[in-house]
Amino acid sequence: MSAAEQERFEGLLRFLRQQRGFDFTGYKWPSVMRRTLRRMQTVGVSGFEAYGDYLEVHPEEFALLFNTILINVTSFFRDPQAWEFVEKRVLPEILASKGPQAPVRVWSAGCASGEEAYSAAMLLAEALGDDGFRDRVKVYATDADEEALAQARQAAYAPKDMEDVPPRLRERYFERLNGRYVFRSDLRRSLIFGRHDLVQDAPISRLDLLICRNTLMYFNSETQARLMSRFHFALNGHDHGAGYLFLGRAEMLLTQSSLFTPLDVKCRVFSKVQQTAARLRGAPANPVPDVNGGDMNRNLRLRDLALDETPMARIIIDTEGMLAHANQKARLLLSLNPKDIGRPLQDLEVSYRPTDLRSMIEQAYAVRRSVTQTGVERRFSGADAQFLDIVVQPLYDEGPTPLGVSVTFVDVTRDQNLLAELQRSREEIRTTNEALQSSNEELETTNEELQSSNEELETTNEELQSTNEELETMNEELQSTNEELQTVNEELRQRTDELHNINAFLESVLASLPGGAAVIDQNYNVLMWNQRAEDLWGLRSDEVRGRSLLGLDIGLPVGELRPMVRACLGGEAESKELTLDATNRRGKRIRCHVACTPLVSSSRKREGVILTMDEAD
Repeated sequence: MSAAEQERFEGLLRFLRQQRGFDFTGYKWPSVMRRTLRRMQTVGVSGFEAYGDYLEVHPEEFALLFNTILINVTSFFRDPQAWEFVEKRVLPEILASKGPQAPVRVWSAGCASGEEAYSAAMLLAEALGDDGFRDRVKVYATDADEEALAQARQAAYAPKDMEDVPPRLRERYFERLNGRYVFRSDLRRSLIFGRHDLVQDAPISRLDLLICRNTLMYFNSETQARLMSRFHFALNGHDHGAGYLFLGRAEMLLTQSSLFTPLDVKCRVFSKVQQTAARLRGAPANPVPDVNGGDMNRNLRLRDLALDETPMARIIIDTEGMLAHANQKARLLLSLNPKDIGRPLQDLEVSYRPTDLRSMIEQAYAVRRSVTQTGVERRFSGADAQFLDIVVQPLYDEGPTPLGVSVTFVDVTRDQNLLAELQRSREEIRTTNEALQSSNEELETTNEELQSSNEELETTNEELQSTNEELETMNEELQSTNEELQTVNEELRQRTDELHNINAFLESVLASLPGGAAVIDQNYNVLMWNQRAEDLWGLRSDEVRGRSLLGLDIGLPVGELRPMVRACLGGEAESKELTLDATNRRGKRIRCHVACTPLVSSSRKREGVILTMDEAD
């Protein structure tokens, strides 16, 4: 692809993000481009800019494009061996690590039409029983595709979709209704479906099991690493029961070994590695009694004004994870407003942009001292980057329990620019000194060669993983296309059956007429010829079908029928009758009564005529 074409494709992705909020920049571009080109071919548009114009004129195309890009290929108990491992090993460990009444939380991320969420629900209901499942289990199922979520919420599946469900589970957890299998309504209430963008939205937390199968493979490596950090944060630690991650067969966690450890690599099941940072926790701060009346109120107001006028941006988060205070500098810097005070931190953009603030708060609580990130980059569209030093300081009173944390944002953009200038100066000095360090460079070169070999091996491994993910993506695309073709084929088969039924019905109608009958089209060609006509003139239906009526060699002077047929076809008459001398197939001279009536379609258009022929009395 040329640089100009790539720029036009990037422009289309920006347009989608601005118009509908879908950000595909974190996805693997070959797959997104391939699916987009397929949609462009369907609507007959050439060029990404032209397709952007088409989307503006036809807003309904957005949904069709997103359905094409977000491939919804799934099934019940996909990869049965992996699901068997979850049933026999993972779920027993989760339940054994929790109290008899403790809740069990499961998240099916990228659930598509819901089959894997219902698969997990059935296994948990088997382990806990119906009452235990209803009382303790919550299964959160999310996807970015609203159409797929609408299908999942209905919990109704065709018999073909149920082929991979064991008969025992199918009979116990599904009910037959109008030819479809519907998941039991009393258990369905424990499943919560909602739209969620893995890249942009905050993760669901306090999870025991996170199912994300063959979804990560659509994202590039940077986005995958970011999502793995979020998944690690979302899962429970050992203090709340073990947390497990269940991935698809094309996903290997090659770059995230520090966050997860494999429980079974072949089945793609991983357990969370505990970090030193703990979750946000602690008792709420004790209120201070107003012993001095109005003086106390004035002092509190004075304190609030002093905090608000602090020259550095600062926010206060209590131990419940709520935003307790944000000074004026913070409100301007972080786009906060007074209504945000009292809201959960996880609902605010500052919790994850420009950095994952919640993980820093966890670490600060764990180590009981301040935690700092320096040089955090914050980018704005059409402007230079801003650099911040972020300091998270736990707040204690006289007791051992923290009251909350203060988060200070220090603008160090000028320092970063000076540092960059300093680095450039140091680079020039280093370049000058290279000539004096030849001996040292020889040793470094040897070390670099070894390191380069190691990096090449790692790169090759990553490339193999990327190729595997791309092949799996293409396989799911082909499977999706095959399902679409099967649907079209089924529709064609149904229409063909309907047409055959209609033709059989018409033939039976014509066969039941007492006299000979023929259906003639606008070109005077014979479309149908009943049995009585065969008996009367001696020609079979297959001998006359498709031939011109005026060219038939029968005992009826067909040339004399032309004016009558033309009058009915042209709308000059609703019916015509004529009695002619004729000779039947036995050579007997007869008087034949011929009646002509128009064949009218549902749109009132005359498609032909119906001729009835019978021996006159």
